[in-house]
Amino acid sequence: MKRKPQPSPVVIAAQFLAATLVLDTWQYFMQPYMNANKSLYKHVLSKHHTLVVPDAFGARYNHPLEDLLLDTRPRRHAGDEAGERAADGRLLLLHRHREDDGRPLRAAFLVSGMTPRTGAFFFSFATVKTVDDHCGLWLPGNLLHAFFRNNSAYHDVHHQLNGSKYNFSQPFSVTWDRIMGTYMPYSPETRKEGRVRSPADQTQELMGSIHILLLRFS
Repeated sequence: MKRKPQPSPVVIAAQFLAATLVLDTWQYFMQPYMNANKSLYKHVLSKHHTLVVPDAFGARYNHPLEDLLLDTRPRRHAGDEAGERAADGRLLLLHRHREDDGRPLRAAFLVSGMTPRTGAFFFSFATVKTVDDHCGLWLPGNLLHAFFRNNSAYHDVHHQLNGSKYNFSQPFSVTWDRIMGTYMPYSPETRKEGRVRSPADQTQELMGSIHILLLRFS
């Protein structure tokens, strides 16, 4: 099968932008729905939200159903080779992933019109961004923090008890939170030693204080 040529850089940039819009929109409207639905929250979403102090590994700590509906990584289903008969490379990629990929990625891929190569870069970037958003670290010189308002501190707020109904946007823009009135600002504090104190740090310190009190009175 003859490989289709890659489009121009301008077209690829437009495809990336379209894909981010689709992914952000899907993620935003599914998150509040799962939060509002008591059954879905109790049996599905609550597993991820046991992480009040997120870390990088926590980005993938999901219930399988949440993985299917909200995940930001494609995962190949070994043994599904029926798509090899497809004439278009894009359909081939989608068919091979159909059993086990995140729905929002599929939608972003289709709507943007990406080639499989561009899609692979976009999927990888979305995964890196999601892991960084959950790492709980505010690192100096982090370009993702410089270019995206939606970052680790922003998503830390969503994992706090008082912020669980805010900052649903993931993983790129905060636009939907601003439009829908679910935006909660964050303000990392710079300490004297130069370390930045994030919302997750504040929760961790509070939990540590409670733990010390419990030990004293036990």
